[in-house]
Amino acid sequence: MAVPFWPLRREDRLFSGFTSLFSVFTSANKNGSFVALRVVFLCCLKCLQKLSSSRMQNATVGRPLFGGALSATIPHSAKDISELREIPDNQEVFAHDHNDQSIIVELLELQSHVQNGDAARYHFEDVAGSNKASAPGTSEVRAVVALPKSDLSLEECSSAFLLTGTQCVAKFNEEAKNTVTIHLGLFRLPQFSTDVLVTFNDPLSISPGSSSAVGMGGEQQEDTEPWTLQDFQRLLQSLRLHDPGVFG
Repeated sequence: MAVPFWPLRREDRLFSGFTSLFSVFTSANKNGSFVALRVVFLCCLKCLQKLSSSRMQNATVGRPLFGGALSATIPHSAKDISELREIPDNQEVFAHDHNDQSIIVELLELQSHVQNGDAARYHFEDVAGSNKASAPGTSEVRAVVALPKSDLSLEECSSAFLLTGTQCVAKFNEEAKNTVTIHLGLFRLPQFSTDVLVTFNDPLSISPGSSSAVGMGGEQQEDTEPWTLQDFQRLLQSLRLHDPGVFG
């Protein structure tokens, strides 16, 4: 198997430059004076600390959504599906790079005829219809809770809810169905006639006949940890609006 070429990261280039600097400095200072060398080392160390701090700050910055109109903290190992296939303009879709978990952010028309937790149930049933899980026994709502606005970054929402349920879903129209836990976050923005729906699909059990079962059980690779409910809650709490023009 061909070994992929990985370009030098910025830190590696920085270390390379420091090494060269040390070599030049020590060769030019054979008289045994290490005082100035210590100063250079401390300066290099400060540069590395600043770079590390900058990277940590960037890691906490929300990922731009819908061209930067919104942003949120997307979990690790997320692949932007729009890079693989066409996605509707009102959706942002991310899939875990090593399993069947996925997250979908959607801008939908406000369903003003349903209120409070019933609105979350309405959207859950709509998702079930899209997943062909509307038949009796194929979907179940387990809990619906209101999300305190004080915990949210999306200050423009009038209310928000988190629904947890399960649906039996077939992948790629296969016969075999997998049981999927669905965490659904709903943000209501009546002033923009919009419901923002964030769905976390987390497979609970995979049918042996599903294509998802292929390749399972192999050695775990680095950074393959599955997303957790805490990751999803962090996403919901970090969701932020930057440009209301996205709602039309």
